[in-house]
Amino acid sequence: MVRLTADLILRSPQYFNAVREREIDLRGNKIAVIENLGATEDQFDSIDLSDNELVKLEGFPYLKRLTTLLVSNNRIARINPNIGGFLPKLHTLVLTNNRLVNLGDLDPLAVLANLQSLSLLDNIVTKKTHYRLYVIHKLPKLHLLDFRKVKQRAKCYHAKFGERQEATARFGSTEAEALKEANTFVPGELPEVTPEPEPMEVQPVGPTQEQILAIKAAIASSQTLEEVARLEKALKSGQLPADLKMSDEVNVAKAPSNPSTASANSDQNDVTMTDELTNVVQSTQNGPASMDQG
Repeated sequence: MVRLTADLILRSPQYFNAVREREIDLRGNKIAVIENLGATEDQFDSIDLSDNELVKLEGFPYLKRLTTLLVSNNRIARINPNIGGFLPKLHTLVLTNNRLVNLGDLDPLAVLANLQSLSLLDNIVTKKTHYRLYVIHKLPKLHLLDFRKVKQRAKCYHAKFGERQEATARFGSTEAEALKEANTFVPGELPEVTPEPEPMEVQPVGPTQEQILAIKAAIASSQTLEEVARLEKALKSGQLPADLKMSDEVNVAKAPSNPSTASANSDQNDVTMTDELTNVVQSTQNGPASMDQG
């Protein structure tokens, strides 16, 4: 690779090209970085940097005279977003056969306010959907894209829109701008957080008549006070023993659809079951006691 030095600039060919622009020929030098162009003293209308090894389109000093820039056959994949501030009068840019891939890679060209002619042929980006309309929308003064004239308006009856009109309709609509703003992050702005809904309170469902009967039968058939105490503890905690789960499933099938009715029945069942359980427990406790006395 060769550095673009002031000495190389002074030794390079300088002439008037076919359109009477004063041009300097820096092509074919294997230049990798644009630098030291201040040595041109802004004396040229056109600079030819084709057939080099440039990776980025940057490094320009302020060149108010430059109107044409030729950078074909390089490896350019990135463009300085501030390029317009250094090349205010640039109206022709040839980027043929480089490595621009995405439509977003072309956004920095929008700052070239006077750009009228642009070539991006043999770049991957030209294969992207709506590539041509996107570039036309970004560059309002563009007249020639890839050596094809930009159609400002429809020129025949069958054509509904010109390219400029279609580009504006597709990329310049209010809906598109609103969507762009909606997807733009503003530093310091907190995103709107949707509060989570409060969990609904689940009303406890008391034991059913079938469960009461099952508990009574289990207590009546208990052989020890420990087993009776276990059933009583399970009742107070609201968790039925595993051997009574089948009765619980029957209760689900027969549960009333009205929540208020279910709640009232639950309260009534709790009172009834407590009374009956107390009687059963006392009789069970008296049973073993009477047996001891006998």
